[in-house]
Amino acid sequence: MKINLQNLSPRSKKNFLLLLTILGIITMSFIVNKKFLNKSYSIFIEFDNAHGIRPGTVLRLRGLSIGRIISIKLHVNTVVVLAKINSSLNPIPRNVLIETNQTGLLNEAVIDIFPLENIEILNKQFIDPLSSKCLNSKIICNLSHLKGNRGLNYDDLVRATTRISQRFDDPRFFNLLYIFLYNGIELSDNIACLSFQALDFLYKLQKKI
Repeated sequence: MKINLQNLSPRSKKNFLLLLTILGIITMSFIVNKKFLNKSYSIFIEFDNAHGIRPGTVLRLRGLSIGRIISIKLHVNTVVVLAKINSSLNPIPRNVLIETNQTGLLNEAVIDIFPLENIEILNKQFIDPLSSKCLNSKIICNLSHLKGNRGLNYDDLVRATTRISQRFDDPRFFNLLYIFLYNGIELSDNIACLSFQALDFLYKLQKKI
């Protein structure tokens, strides 16, 4: 539907332009506020090993993607990664467990964040991780330094399987297994012999009575 301004009266034109101006202001205000509220923030996570982490590795909270790894820096005894959280509307509890896990057919590394407590928002007021009030809150603030742990890892499974197979190839393992089985059989024979003797004694005692 097209509106021909030439057919409108001067007062209608004025009202129409005023309406367009108000709609434009409301739209711009919504866009600016949304952009302001959805500011990203960053956190540092320290690991003892990279565990397959690289720039672009997904950061998940409660199983959902909330950010990615931006950079990795190697230190003398640790590896520190810089993670970018996509939105400040995704608060993370301060008390959390952070693990590296491998998922998918290609065993891609991901970083999972498991909250160990729930956050109660008082008076329905949202806490911004980028604000100065965040330091006294129960959420992780911008540029916080956290400690990460090693979770499920395909390399660990392969290493454990290899060690088990090596144990089966060791002759000492079979010698110990043979001694264990021999002692078990001998102990079973002794128990059976004692059981028969006890039954024979009870039979003779019952016969005398």
